[in-house]
Amino acid sequence: MTSTTSAPALDTAAVVESVADLIREHYVFPEVARELADLLRRRKAEDAYPAGSAEGLADAITEDLRSVNGDLHLALKHHAVPVPPGQGEAVLAEMRRSFDASLGGVPRVELLDGGVAVLEISSHMFPLDWAAQPLTAALTLVAPASALVLDLRRNLGGDPGTVAFVCAHLLAGRTHLNTMLKRQGEVAEQSWTPAFVPGARFGAEKPLYVLTSGNTFSAGEELAYDLQQLGRAEIVGETTRGGAHPRNGWTVHPNLELSVPIARAVNPVSGTNWEGTGVRPDVPCDAAQALDRAHSLALARLAG
Repeated sequence: MTSTTSAPALDTAAVVESVADLIREHYVFPEVARELADLLRRRKAEDAYPAGSAEGLADAITEDLRSVNGDLHLALKHHAVPVPPGQGEAVLAEMRRSFDASLGGVPRVELLDGGVAVLEISSHMFPLDWAAQPLTAALTLVAPASALVLDLRRNLGGDPGTVAFVCAHLLAGRTHLNTMLKRQGEVAEQSWTPAFVPGARFGAEKPLYVLTSGNTFSAGEELAYDLQQLGRAEIVGETTRGGAHPRNGWTVHPNLELSVPIARAVNPVSGTNWEGTGVRPDVPCDAAQALDRAHSLALARLAG
């Protein structure tokens, strides 16, 4: 018997009501939140949502949640393995499995010809209390390189604190990265690079390139965007997916987790963020060719 068969029966109406209530209470844009809650309840009254299939219900509700403003962080996520009931526990359980399978989020560290290092961070910007040790080891290893290529093509998001930690190795001094605003516009928090990081720093002067793809998302996008806006890195590859809103998660059924953006990021340089637009590369090219292109750019700059 699989773990999914032990979950309680799916009460579609109850799930829809829970989702509508949570959206209305927590979504960062109150007017859109009311519109979405009304839409979900209207669709429920029309019997538009499938009964008996948690995965089918997740797909249908997610489509409706994104129908108003296209927010890719709004989603009802299906988990084949039942997840804990606590807030945010579902995504953490899934991310922990990815962390353990990816060498702590740094699956590739390599030195290319000409003293150009490559560091891949994927599949996520894992929580810093997990990722600090492997990231410190990897960033220390590439610190002496003449140039660095940071590969985010497979990065699907994660922890803004980890973004700030990585940025601290690539910038000089404490740097303001973003301000998070809550649903009424008040400041939730500011994101700054830490004053101290363990290990060696690559520093703020040597050539830095960031690889992106159409799959790069959320905190992966933030790292690329922050470095681009600060003029620290050239972005090479494809325009990213365009999800800038930090989110929380609520388990509404053992196999269903609701993802709700609860703030919006404001970059101190651009005055905005990458929501809906993605991070646009400085050097556009297919993601598959991005590493070769960045390597060539680095070699030419070093030679010059």
